[in-house]
Amino acid sequence: MSEDLERIYSTRFQERHRASKERIWPPIVEHLRRFMVDGPIVDIGCDLGYFIRNVRAEERWATDVRDVSAELPPDVHFVQADGLALTDALPLDYFGIAFMSNYLEHLPSRDAVVDQFGVIRKILRPGGRVIVLQPNVRLIGGRYWDFIDHSVPMTEASLEEAATVAGLRTHRMVTRFLPYTTKSRLPQHPILVRAYLAFPPAWWLFGKQTLYVGERPQ
Repeated sequence: MSEDLERIYSTRFQERHRASKERIWPPIVEHLRRFMVDGPIVDIGCDLGYFIRNVRAEERWATDVRDVSAELPPDVHFVQADGLALTDALPLDYFGIAFMSNYLEHLPSRDAVVDQFGVIRKILRPGGRVIVLQPNVRLIGGRYWDFIDHSVPMTEASLEEAATVAGLRTHRMVTRFLPYTTKSRLPQHPILVRAYLAFPPAWWLFGKQTLYVGERPQ
């Protein structure tokens, strides 16, 4: 499975697209700070660590089915594991923040999405939060299926329902947040990304990804 992903991602994300990601992630992380609480942070399905390398925390952890440890700073605790098996690989009742970006659509089924939120509930401490950036099939339409590894269609409603079924409580839902991909023609200089994030009316025009923030009840 990890070898298949390597082949897919090496074809999909060329060097110029990686450079685009490196530019846009610092202002995105800066914006997301307002939803974070204290405690260790874990980036689930971290890819090359665009989020976890740019966030500050007392402890930083990252997981992926591929071994991407060479891409991460030495202070990031990397665990190579399937996201659905993280209760066996990570401490329970421990994390203040769990983060996922463009991850849930790759799971094999709708039931697996609920199970993934259940895993997250177990690794979060009471009061801990999960932050999800998720492509929204209702906003994207057929382009959602342009990527061969997309399996589960998700909208803001199904995203919230899956988290609720798993025992999480919604803290914030932003249906239209970021553009669909980093290949968007929108300006990607950090200053312009900050300007976009500071102007929510632009989200209604360009936002195709949903932001969900859930919380494990105290």
